[in-house]
Amino acid sequence: MTKFKTIRGMNDVTPSEVSVWQFVEASIRSIFASYAYDEIRFPIVEQTELFSRSVGESTDIVSKEMYTFEDRNGDGISLRPEGTAGCVRACLENDLLRVDSPRLWYMGPMFRYERPQKGRSRQFHQASAEVFGIDNHNVDAELMMMATNLWDVLGIKNQVNLEINSLGNSDTRKKYKSLLQEFLQSFSSELDENSQRQLKQNPLRILDSKSKKIKEILVNAPSILDQLDSESEDHFNKLKDLLTKSNIEFEVNDKLVRGLDYYNKTVFEWKTKELGAQDTVCGGGRYDDLVAQLGGKDSPAVGFSMGLERLILLVKEHSMDNVSTETELDCNFICLTDDSVSYALINAEKIREAIPAINLKVNLQVTSANSQFKRADKSGSKIALIVGEEELKDNTISIKDLEIKESQETLNLDQIINRLKKLY
Repeated sequence: MTKFKTIRGMNDVTPSEVSVWQFVEASIRSIFASYAYDEIRFPIVEQTELFSRSVGESTDIVSKEMYTFEDRNGDGISLRPEGTAGCVRACLENDLLRVDSPRLWYMGPMFRYERPQKGRSRQFHQASAEVFGIDNHNVDAELMMMATNLWDVLGIKNQVNLEINSLGNSDTRKKYKSLLQEFLQSFSSELDENSQRQLKQNPLRILDSKSKKIKEILVNAPSILDQLDSESEDHFNKLKDLLTKSNIEFEVNDKLVRGLDYYNKTVFEWKTKELGAQDTVCGGGRYDDLVAQLGGKDSPAVGFSMGLERLILLVKEHSMDNVSTETELDCNFICLTDDSVSYALINAEKIREAIPAINLKVNLQVTSANSQFKRADKSGSKIALIVGEEELKDNTISIKDLEIKESQETLNLDQIINRLKKLY
């Protein structure tokens, strides 16, 4: 018989791993809410053209990594490789930008066909924040402040470092592309195949190369910061000043471009030295032209995305003291006869109705009392509710405190509920 396995690069999250995921996800929700960002949800499948127009035809994401196929109508659709394009599409389709400057967040799976390695999967998860309609440096800084607070809550603040850069406006990038092409032409024979292709199509992509050889070549490359227009330069200087006044440490990296074509002005990344080549934990920047590019009216925009798998690797290494790995189980019904299981199920529903917050488990298989008590102890349960032949005959339930090992009492259902209400 065929034994099925997960598709390469797409991983299960088993119950033993869920607690750290829940900790990270709950922390993200709490921080985003504290900054008054609203959650938005949109499909994981979009029209392929949405990504080719926004992310860029020359990017590796579009040319090599997207999961793209035709549906039964022959339409080209793709699993989302990133969230910003879909978020912009959702804002336009639902008319969210006309009367407001929304601050939004979302979380969920993304898909890219890449070689799986530490911190990188083909189905991966991101949490993102996006802000529309605000064109000043203050919102850029707020996003970085919000992320910095999240690192503190997750206990990984000392494991990540912030790098920032400015890509200027379209004229800046056009001028800089020519300078970079001219510089790299003399090294064309030393460039790998992908970089040689990018040299013709979009030389800025080469700045994002992970190749050690290419990084060495780029050390003496011209800096985009020397080509900034006056507005972008002023924006960048004000951002740096505000970050400094806010005690947020950062490093200016004039080679930082991000991996997508829609960025302008501010770009930023938090990096770590603990995950090998996959060193970017969170990254983002401004994309002031994307809304118009996708059919809306001009609207400034800025955002970031963080990879949950990479965050979780850092939390596991440095912050597991903050993560509760115990099952939050309050009560466990111990059933000693076949008839007691049905009796326990009926009464458990009445207890849940009276105490909605309680976590109560009914043992549905009759095994020895000793083995059931052992499982109750292992589950972290505080109280055992016991039903045997005597309890069935008298329409009662016995209760035993598993933490202080008191002798058990036998009570009726109302008394059990009153006792539990004092505890929960």
